[in-house]
Amino acid sequence: MNRRDLAEHVARRFACDVESVELPDTLPSGAEHLATLLDRRTCRDFDPRPVDDAVLDLVLAATFSTPSKSDLQQCTVISVEDPVRRDALAALVPSMPWISSAPRFLVFCGDSRRIRKVAERAGTGFGNDHLDAFLNAAADAAMHLSSFIWAAETVGLGTCPISVLRNHIDDVAEIVDLPDHVFPLSGMCVGWPNEQRRLSPRLPLAVTVHRDRYDDGNDAQLIAEYDRRRYGDWVPPVAAQPEVERFGAAETWGWSIDKARSVARTERDQLARFLRGAGFDLR
Repeated sequence: MNRRDLAEHVARRFACDVESVELPDTLPSGAEHLATLLDRRTCRDFDPRPVDDAVLDLVLAATFSTPSKSDLQQCTVISVEDPVRRDALAALVPSMPWISSAPRFLVFCGDSRRIRKVAERAGTGFGNDHLDAFLNAAADAAMHLSSFIWAAETVGLGTCPISVLRNHIDDVAEIVDLPDHVFPLSGMCVGWPNEQRRLSPRLPLAVTVHRDRYDDGNDAQLIAEYDRRRYGDWVPPVAAQPEVERFGAAETWGWSIDKARSVARTERDQLARFLRGAGFDLR
């Protein structure tokens, strides 16, 4: 891995000129691994060949080497192998056929149940039954989700997280028999890639990395520049634009207008009710 190659990976990821990329004078060892991370892409088209249990177990072993808050280990992964359960999950999101076509489908869960039962058996009681118990489990599950992506792609697998499962959280919990204090954070499609996947440029670090204090004073300009670099003059067909009925057809396009329209839709307002029903105290 030479400096030019690594700079090109950074430039592609952040939709900027190679000449603007600053690298350390001496590249760190393992720069090729950084290039792999910079080049990662979501996969939605999978080769039908199976993912062997041994391969998946190896990836999961690496996944569960992830740091865990206070070593409480509050993530559980459910590998959905029963075709009836798998079909039921896929039927919840018919717009995402890759939930059915991926050779493997997992559900990553935040799990506060296990440590509570450990405390019960030890006779100590669980002294942290408040909002932080949920946040700890959610953070553990999120970190493991991310680690799984890197571990899977290290061995050549493609992945696609499915957060939209939370739109149907009650149904998902019933399909995979989740008990109290366990909640689904995300699904995960896994398989051998069968496509040339598109790379999604990210916001510049000047927007997402702050020094000493939170400072978004220049975000509007930086994000507008990012929109232009990422999309240029391209505008999706009206039929492909979200929320056209509410906001009309857009004459220009970018990440900002796409995501602003996306978050204008109310989604997942049932989560607090579900979590309370699952035994979480959200005070």
